[in-house]
Amino acid sequence: VQLVESGGGLVQAGGSLTLSCGASGSALSAFEITWYRQPLGKRRELVSSIRRGGWMDYADAVRGRFTMSRDDAKNMVYLQMNSLKPEDTGVYYCNAVPKWDLSREFWGQGTQVTVSS
Repeated sequence: VQLVESGGGLVQAGGSLTLSCGASGSALSAFEITWYRQPLGKRRELVSSIRRGGWMDYADAVRGRFTMSRDDAKNMVYLQMNSLKPEDTGVYYCNAVPKWDLSREFWGQGTQVTVSS
């Protein structure tokens, strides 16, 4: 599966952005999807994920502000980000792990999110 993220940009603190992750080659419904982010000079960290059965998980730092969703008809996954903070700045990546083979994973190229104070 090929993943392409979009929707990043520059926004002021308190603003909102919606990231999109589109897939080609396979149906995203067959994957566990996770959004990660990587601030400059820091390690990549989990933001949110959709697990098998549709259970969603969020990092404590974003819970209540970010909402992850998927549209299987469009083969898209979204990350709605509200009340953005400067510490949300980073490159956001979409990750897909096949439900039938948890040893494999696929990554998009990332999209930059910059939140100014």
